[in-house]
Amino acid sequence: MVLSASSPSALAETGDDSYVYFRKQGLFAFVGIVAMFFISKIDYRKYKKFWKVAYWGSVVLLLLVLVPGIGKSVNGAKRWVSIGIQFQPSEVAKIGLIIFYAAYLAENKRNLKGIWDGFIKPLLPLAIPIGILFIVQDHLSASIVIIAVVGIMMLVVGCKLRYFLTCGILAGGGMISAMFALAKATGKGGFRLARITSFLDPWQDAQGSGWQIIQSLYAIGSGGLFGVGLGESKQKYLYISEPHNDFIFAVVAEELGFVGCLIVIALFAIFIWRGVVIAMKAPDTFGSLVAVGITSLIGLQAIINIAVVTSSMPVTGMALPFFSYGGTSLLILLCSVRCTLKHITSGKQNIKQEEK
Repeated sequence: MVLSASSPSALAETGDDSYVYFRKQGLFAFVGIVAMFFISKIDYRKYKKFWKVAYWGSVVLLLLVLVPGIGKSVNGAKRWVSIGIQFQPSEVAKIGLIIFYAAYLAENKRNLKGIWDGFIKPLLPLAIPIGILFIVQDHLSASIVIIAVVGIMMLVVGCKLRYFLTCGILAGGGMISAMFALAKATGKGGFRLARITSFLDPWQDAQGSGWQIIQSLYAIGSGGLFGVGLGESKQKYLYISEPHNDFIFAVVAEELGFVGCLIVIALFAIFIWRGVVIAMKAPDTFGSLVAVGITSLIGLQAIINIAVVTSSMPVTGMALPFFSYGGTSLLILLCSVRCTLKHITSGKQNIKQEEK
């Protein structure tokens, strides 16, 4: 789908090359497949030894956006790092934090009791990376996903649901209040408020903040049951901004229709189901939590992206895993799935062989 969705944008930017995004994505896909083969040879249990390195490495990566000459600003957002290749450090940090929390929770699962040891203390390490994401990078969507993934991992290991519900309500209300106060006091963050208002009524500002979601709904409606045909989308011709990224699902809906959308959703549902099965059958708590973390990360990103494209929630900068354009994101996803979900399934057999 990247080829179809990206060709008009690529042609508009280069003037004569409609395959530039597709070639880059294909290159990263090839590198990712090769990397999957080599990384799968590493026993996932060895990652547990480097759980502190995974945490502080994630923090350092997130701070690299502040280094002159390395940190890059794209579309007004300073979330990118360029060191030979350009990538979002938040994508790497997500995997690093999953490894950190899988090891931490596995080691302390018997001590997760009460509101301090079972809720506040485990969440304290999140303060630094989330603070960097929210304040330095202004990356609210990544912050929400990381918090949600860590929360799911904590619930799986035995933390109390009531703590999360209470904190979630308070934090949600506080965050919305802070956004309004910040926008009024400094003029920053107003785009988030515009996204909320455009979600409630996109036609209120059809030429401004509501434009993207309106064009997305046009694309979905035009697709009908079976779509207009692969490569025949009209909305991808710069009506939808960067249709190969966050709104690629709208192009899927237009070209492949309702049936195509159901197939895509079914693929993610199967992935989540298999991830849950692998987590349940994992030979140790660390492996189970890593599987839960990876599955939750990909599942939540897919749910949020589809919800945004269908105007079921306000617009956020969340890509559709494995479908949206983004070479480093695809590379990291392929490697994380291979080195964790696949290898964990064979972990029980490896442990039995070692015991013999």
